[in-house]
Amino acid sequence: MKKLITNIASAAAVAIGVSGVTLVLYAWDLPPFQSAVQTTDNAYVRGSVTLISPQLSGYIVEVPVKDFEHVRAGQLLARLDDRIFSQKVEQAKATQAAQEAALTNSIQQEKSATAKIGASEAAVDSATYALRRARENSTRVENLAAKGIMAESDREQSRTTLDQAQAAVDQAKAQLEVSRQDLQSIIVNRDSLKAAVDGAKAAVQLAEIDLANTRITAPQDGSVGEVGVKLGQYVAAGTQLMAVVPNGTWIIANFKETQLSRIQPGQKVTFTVDALDHLQLHGHVERFSPAAGSEFSVIKPDNATGNFTKVAQRVPVRISIDPGQEQVSRLAPGLSVVVRTVVDGSGTATVQAAARTNG
Repeated sequence: MKKLITNIASAAAVAIGVSGVTLVLYAWDLPPFQSAVQTTDNAYVRGSVTLISPQLSGYIVEVPVKDFEHVRAGQLLARLDDRIFSQKVEQAKATQAAQEAALTNSIQQEKSATAKIGASEAAVDSATYALRRARENSTRVENLAAKGIMAESDREQSRTTLDQAQAAVDQAKAQLEVSRQDLQSIIVNRDSLKAAVDGAKAAVQLAEIDLANTRITAPQDGSVGEVGVKLGQYVAAGTQLMAVVPNGTWIIANFKETQLSRIQPGQKVTFTVDALDHLQLHGHVERFSPAAGSEFSVIKPDNATGNFTKVAQRVPVRISIDPGQEQVSRLAPGLSVVVRTVVDGSGTATVQAAARTNG
């Protein structure tokens, strides 16, 4: 009897062990349970959801769109009070005009300084001629005085006249140099005036950009989500006003790493959507994520700790939806999708998906 109980316990232990191994092989999709059919319920319809926010702060004075309305690229979604920004544009234009006037005045000053240089050069020539005459006259007086014909006072007067003529030449040359330095100062200051004009033009452009940003428009064709802004509401820069969902969707299916060897880019895809009364649509496996989903998580798992339980990682696979099919426009981002792939003898995969709305 005791031997019988021992045999039964041993058989039960063996059965439990075999069952555990079988369960692990089945869960991990390993031989002999490896199947051509790959299934995951971790899949969703995706789309580019653009959050619309203002770059400026102010009061909302116009909201011409409604919830879930279709919009075109460039269509007005909301408008801020633009009175302050309009005046800033006028103010910037006035500053630009003042800087341009200063630059024009500098050009006129350059012309005036050039004319003064010409006058100073003529004064130098005139003083030089006067000096030459005074020198000739002084030489003549010295000769006559040496013969006793001229009085000593006449000699002294001629020498004084010569010294004055020399001083006049020096003064004219100094004035010429002053005129040249004045011209150089005007030319050097010209660069700062040009920079001021460029800065004023940039300020006008910035003011015009701010004015244009009071009009919040759709970045591309699509549908508006729930409008979260009201007329007369004060909003700060970066406040989320609404969302625009552009046309065009795709599927992200998160397959286990053990399923990837039987999924290849370019494989044909068919899927049915519950929301469209099981209408069959077609697509293709487009590409794989460059890393498992855990690598993109904010808090990454740390497996170098204590006890370890191996868990199959998920790798996102993007599935494109073929264009030109009816009802494709009704696929909304966020729909849950159950994906099943089937590989035939030629290696072509078929994916069947049943989609349902979250909640």
